[in-house]
Amino acid sequence: MVNDEDIRRVLGLLYQQDTLTAFAALVLGGEVADGEALERLRRGGLAVREEDGTWRARPERFRELLQATAVPEPKLDPEEKVLRTFLVDGRLREIPMKHDKRMVVLRYIAQVFEPGVRYPEKDVDVALRAFHDDYPALRRYLVDAGLLAREDNVYWRSGGPVAV
Repeated sequence: MVNDEDIRRVLGLLYQQDTLTAFAALVLGGEVADGEALERLRRGGLAVREEDGTWRARPERFRELLQATAVPEPKLDPEEKVLRTFLVDGRLREIPMKHDKRMVVLRYIAQVFEPGVRYPEKDVDVALRAFHDDYPALRRYLVDAGLLAREDNVYWRSGGPVAV
């Protein structure tokens, strides 16, 4: 089990000139005369003494510390995965070609429009341009999917999830 003290110990070893020099020499395959520095590296897990008496660097110790302290990535639901794939900093990298993925993105975008509010086409275009340069395609997809309705260049939200 790795704890904060183990991490501090390894960082402290690399902060000290004698142990840093000894570790670098081991990594590069050189000789190290400072037995005290080698022993401190061994206690910190950064060096090991082989059966034949030679010393070897253990740079894998860094990976061990990282793995032991890594926070597992949260489980995402499938829709969140799609949104993270296609939306970067709030903009669409591309409009998904697969229908199911495009619907996830369109339902997300449709939430920009308030239910019960009527929007002139130019306001819809401004809102959609924030997501993607091909806002006419987004507008058409939203209407075709039944998420926006249109009459006489006026649009309103007609479907999709509503934030409560």
